[in-house]
Amino acid sequence: MKYPALLAACIGFLGLSLAWPQPSAAAADLALPWVTSEAKAPRVAFRAFKSETVGSNVSYHVYLPPAYDEPGVRLPVLYWLHGTGGGIGGIGPTARLFGEAMTSGRIPSMIVVFVNGLPRSLWADSKDGRAPVETVFVSDVIPDVDRNFRTIARREGRILEGFSMGGYGAARIGLKHPHLFTGISILAGGPLDIELSGPRALRNPRLREAILRDVCENDLAYFRAISPWMIAQGAAARLQDNNTVIRHVIGDRDDTATLNRQFHARMSSLDIVHEYVEVPGVGHDARALLNALGEDNGRFYRRALGQSPPR
Repeated sequence: MKYPALLAACIGFLGLSLAWPQPSAAAADLALPWVTSEAKAPRVAFRAFKSETVGSNVSYHVYLPPAYDEPGVRLPVLYWLHGTGGGIGGIGPTARLFGEAMTSGRIPSMIVVFVNGLPRSLWADSKDGRAPVETVFVSDVIPDVDRNFRTIARREGRILEGFSMGGYGAARIGLKHPHLFTGISILAGGPLDIELSGPRALRNPRLREAILRDVCENDLAYFRAISPWMIAQGAAARLQDNNTVIRHVIGDRDDTATLNRQFHARMSSLDIVHEYVEVPGVGHDARALLNALGEDNGRFYRRALGQSPPR
């Protein structure tokens, strides 16, 4: 399929974008890794709590910046969605990157929550109901964070950001729930096509097979329905009503660059206001992408949070 023109022509025919797909009401699978191992890193805490959705404990990690040490201070929250594989190994280096940027004043002080989205969930509720990842995040994790940490517990104090599968998740959850987040940051999102036939999927057919099986019950129509491509249709008014600030970033050496360019064109065609940045010389690397953004990174966070630039 040649995406921008042909896809736009067939979207209305598919009729999937405005009626959210309804997963099965089956019980969550308690054998899934809802509680991960603990990542040991400075100023990073591990928390497990009882999820009403799962009926058992789920976990997440949270980075608390030095500004949080001031008694009574409340800080905005950046929710970080990891890529395929689970992201535990990346928590320490990513927390250090954010921490150094906050200490230097390049970005505002924020609590950073590293959400557990299971290894290959697409940050969606699985069709069979066994892995309700989106519901756990929206209905359980966010309220738990607000109850247990000194957050700005409203949408004006929340940014949603993710890389790779996490960028896909930031797009689909952010566009679907703009009442929850003031900013959406899509970093090298994928898989941003409705056939799951991009370069990374074709290079790893076993992973493609596992995603279709575990998330979609081998139903490609379900994969299409939960995709940001479909959720974007009709999202412009909701995003505008909530004054949502969106950015979309991709490295020009990333093998997902073509699909990300097409998704940028898709959002533009649907009048979804967003900033698109293509970073030269960067491949599929989250920390390299954030570092390459330089001062623009802090400007995005501050604009989303309604903060003035630093003096």
